[in-house]
Amino acid sequence: MAAKKTRHVCVLLPDKQHLDCTVGVKARGREVWTSILRQLGVGDLQVFALAVLRDNEYIFVDLDERLTKYFCKRWTRESPMVPYILFLRIKFYVESGLLLMSSRVQQLYYAELRQKLLLSQSHHEEALFFLLAALALQAEVGDHRETNDEDFHHYFLPEDYFPSWLIKRRGRDYVLQNVGLLHAELRGEASSRAVLRFIREANRLQDAALTLYRMRQNKKSRKSSIFLGVAMTGVHIYQEINGIHQILLDFSWNDIDSLTFQGSKFEIVSSASLCIPKLVYHSPSAFHSKHILMHIRDSHRLHFSTREAAIYVQHLEDMEAGCCYRESYICDTTALKQRLQNILSSMSDCSAAEEDEGTPSEAKLWMDEEFVDDPADVPWLAEVLFGVSVDGPLVLTSSCWAAVTAEMKQVSRTRSLLESSDSDPSSHA
Repeated sequence: MAAKKTRHVCVLLPDKQHLDCTVGVKARGREVWTSILRQLGVGDLQVFALAVLRDNEYIFVDLDERLTKYFCKRWTRESPMVPYILFLRIKFYVESGLLLMSSRVQQLYYAELRQKLLLSQSHHEEALFFLLAALALQAEVGDHRETNDEDFHHYFLPEDYFPSWLIKRRGRDYVLQNVGLLHAELRGEASSRAVLRFIREANRLQDAALTLYRMRQNKKSRKSSIFLGVAMTGVHIYQEINGIHQILLDFSWNDIDSLTFQGSKFEIVSSASLCIPKLVYHSPSAFHSKHILMHIRDSHRLHFSTREAAIYVQHLEDMEAGCCYRESYICDTTALKQRLQNILSSMSDCSAAEEDEGTPSEAKLWMDEEFVDDPADVPWLAEVLFGVSVDGPLVLTSSCWAAVTAEMKQVSRTRSLLESSDSDPSSHA
């Protein structure tokens, strides 16, 4: 009996570590994913996904697809001793690290943001870079030590905490002196707290908490000067000018009427953009198109399903920062944290159930029920399903987006009426 053909897969982690696994030549992405979860000792990586580097761009792996689809002919022809490289990357960005249930996941998330910060081109956020560097030092080094020793002022390398353009603009001495002062002001702050603050503050950078995909303005263009960014709150369009990404358009999820991919052609339609109602770009290939659309769909779904959890997180952060006055808002932080834990656990269970159900063959554009009794349940109505056809165009139709948008507006109106009723003394008479 012939020996089973195997392949060696190496998964590079954001913290510069790597994990190895051996799978069969017919393996799917889920086999590697299961091995990674087991080696990391976590039940769920939540916002992370496996990615492959294709045309100098990260493409997220569909766990139900065979790995040969991503490594092509090399997967079946090359030596089984040759390692095949995958990357563990952030697929979904979050507003707060408290939405990440595992401390290990928080650390991996922080590590990738740290690396993205070094490549950031947010030239107008110079002060923010100094704050982020101080928070990173507090998280990694601990308290700043007071000393007259000149050598200790060089206890970190600016290149490890700042993009090169900022060091060139300000100089190493300026960076070392001012970051040291900011770091000293954080004395006594726990490492875990510094990590959470770093995650929250990094969201203020325009190019940190998003995934960029290269686009061409027309099919025959050789240079990709347009970038499509998938962010927490929607889709951003950038143009590269003199090596710097300049934002052109910012679409929230509610602004988008439809998204269409057909082959390499990509269209985004938005009634919110009166001057340019439809944008047409071209991705590198149909393979890219399909995976970009899947990423956008999943990000759109996650944004609405985490809204309730985000509200609880905001309450927790406000209370811990002392921003809420006791006479105007009284709440038990322990109860809030427990409620948040329950919400996140429910979201995880729902995700697992969806994966078991598989992908439907036809699009389901809106939910069967138009209204719900409890407005808190509405975020789960945003679970919009659609099918993907290899032969036909890949579409998120206008009715798909409109259904979710209309539902969210209905919820907002309902909640406003409920809050008004609760605050009106006459309504309780």
